[in-house]
Amino acid sequence: MANRPWTKLPTKRNSGLAFQPSIFIACFVIFFGAIVGRLFWLQVLEGTRYRQLSAQNRIRLIARSPIRGRLLDRRGRILATNKLIYNLYLEPRLVNKERWPLMRDELSELLKISRDKLDSRFNKGVTDDLYRITLAVNLDTEQILHFREQQSNFIGIQVDIDVLRSYPHKSLASHLLGYTQLITKDEYKLLSSRGYKIRDRIGRKGLEAAFEEHLRGEWGGQMLEVDAMGEVQRDLGEKPAQAGQDLVITIDLELQKAAEKALSGKNAGAIVALDPRTGAVLAMVSRPTFDPNFFSKFFAPQKEYDRLFFSKSKPLFNRALNAYDPGSTWKPVTAIAGMETKKFPSDVRLKTTSCITYGGHCFPDHNRVGFGNIGYEDALRFSSNTFFYQVGVGVGSRAHYEAAINLGFDTPTGIELGYEEAKGLVGHEDWAEKGRGWGEPGLTPWIPEDMASASIGQAVVQVTPLQLARAYAVFANGGYLVTPHLVDGEIDWTTSPYRKKVDISPSTLNTIRRGLRKVVEAGTGRAVALPDLPPIAGKTGTAEDSTGGSDHAWFVCFAPYASGEIVVVAFAQNTPGGGSVHALPMAQEVLKAWWRIRDN
Repeated sequence: MANRPWTKLPTKRNSGLAFQPSIFIACFVIFFGAIVGRLFWLQVLEGTRYRQLSAQNRIRLIARSPIRGRLLDRRGRILATNKLIYNLYLEPRLVNKERWPLMRDELSELLKISRDKLDSRFNKGVTDDLYRITLAVNLDTEQILHFREQQSNFIGIQVDIDVLRSYPHKSLASHLLGYTQLITKDEYKLLSSRGYKIRDRIGRKGLEAAFEEHLRGEWGGQMLEVDAMGEVQRDLGEKPAQAGQDLVITIDLELQKAAEKALSGKNAGAIVALDPRTGAVLAMVSRPTFDPNFFSKFFAPQKEYDRLFFSKSKPLFNRALNAYDPGSTWKPVTAIAGMETKKFPSDVRLKTTSCITYGGHCFPDHNRVGFGNIGYEDALRFSSNTFFYQVGVGVGSRAHYEAAINLGFDTPTGIELGYEEAKGLVGHEDWAEKGRGWGEPGLTPWIPEDMASASIGQAVVQVTPLQLARAYAVFANGGYLVTPHLVDGEIDWTTSPYRKKVDISPSTLNTIRRGLRKVVEAGTGRAVALPDLPPIAGKTGTAEDSTGGSDHAWFVCFAPYASGEIVVVAFAQNTPGGGSVHALPMAQEVLKAWWRIRDN
């Protein structure tokens, strides 16, 4: 057998190809599992959130602010209204600080607004953490058109309509109308649950604040579908904003203008005109004043705010509702105390002198000689101090205080602006025994000098012009204490509890009425009478300022004498010279205007 060469059989090589299907399958499973897991995460675990984000990117909600109700005078003439303006807004969540410089430069060139101004407003808005930053206000037509043409280049910035509160008569009636301002962040946190938005304006003072719910209305909105470029595709629906309700107030515009003009020559003071039959306030003026349109501004330099809020003249302060020494206008209160206690009946006659000593101090009569032996009517006519010292000290502080509270003093009047109204002060021995509001009980006793001063409306007596008008309405309307008000609404103000009979005898009331008439016929107030005016009754007053300033001037009157249709209080703060010199002419101008428009 032939030898066959040895042939070595090839060995089987391990190339790894046998494992490739397993690796491929494993990778496929892992990859597919990751996709499934991610889908599960996106659609199940985070599905709700991403659907909301998707909707937010696709659907835009545009809030529509309500139109605030107007303030109208008793004849329907506009005192406060609204106007529409176009503003430029930025949403900080859509524009970060890195994108801002480029957008700022483009906006500045497009709208001709300085870069510094845009920067300042952007930075302040970011610092304040605002939801929406106002970059520019009251854009003109050209600016609006330019922006609309380039709007797609400014994602996160838009031009929108805003409603601005407007006061066409500027400072007229500013203290009683009040003003509105943008809501603060803290207020928004408290009021958002009641429908307020961060862009809302809220009443700050006066009727704007007192009737906020009546005036403000309700927000509406529009739902729009947009594409990735922010272009509107279709309107998905709209809820119209609900306008606020108009508010008709008791003020007469023409009478208010006359009162403002009458007071314009004084540094400070107030005028109140009141219907004594119902308590309706016909005019209310305080000076110095301010323009409420200032607070409608979106931007105002801090120095302008400081000038208004920190001025020594206090222009925001409503002097018609603040308390001052009333001087001789207070004497009818002391007369009531004397007659109603029967210690000094209506027919009493007292000897007046140059001065009467109480507690070591001689309290003088204003003419330094007295007026002889007189009764109540002439004591009011001549405004005799020594007559009323005797009555006041004779009846004592408690009877004096009772007469005062029966006329509505030492308590708020009930007017809608009560949150701004001073209570006033009528001092008495129990009040003094408790510390007078500033001292320790038992260490500030009532002394004879207190009672003498209180008798003529000095030192321990302070009243507001509105309180004084309310008290004199009692003498004008036959003995009823009315509730001063600025809105009639659906209330019958001649019914209880708004109008109540004062516990005062007819003889007391008639004695005071006759005395007040004599003041105008032949006394300190005779200059107010004019041939073309009806019969008037009233009282002058010159009061020392217990805070240390110069004298106040007062005049209070009502007309016609027989029917009592209007009460006017004129007050010139720290204006020495006497009520007949400074306050009486102001009241006369108001009476002339009232008589002219009375039957119109």
